[in-house]
Amino acid sequence: MQAISRERHRAREQQDLWDKFWKDKDGNVVVYQRPNIWLIGWVVLTLLSLFLNGKASDYLWWAALALLTVWSLLEIFQGVNYLRRLLGVIVLVLIILAALKAAT
Repeated sequence: MQAISRERHRAREQQDLWDKFWKDKDGNVVVYQRPNIWLIGWVVLTLLSLFLNGKASDYLWWAALALLTVWSLLEIFQGVNYLRRLLGVIVLVLIILAALKAAT
């Protein structure tokens, strides 16, 4: 009898982890959200950096990278579910790799 109870408890924990990965605190599945100011700023500065040359392009690229870093940190620490937090970690790792590549 206790084995069945333990299995149900484990199944409930797994379901909770699954729900935490996909759902917010209200139980809504959240995969996409409206972009916030940090993400919009990153897109704008990245596009501007593509159309400019020289130092201005470099400065805009680094500023865009800084905005994307803020966005990724906000997702990591305040993301509505584990999927959003994982997305923040992945983006932060890619930012670090891009910055290392650009610095060399």
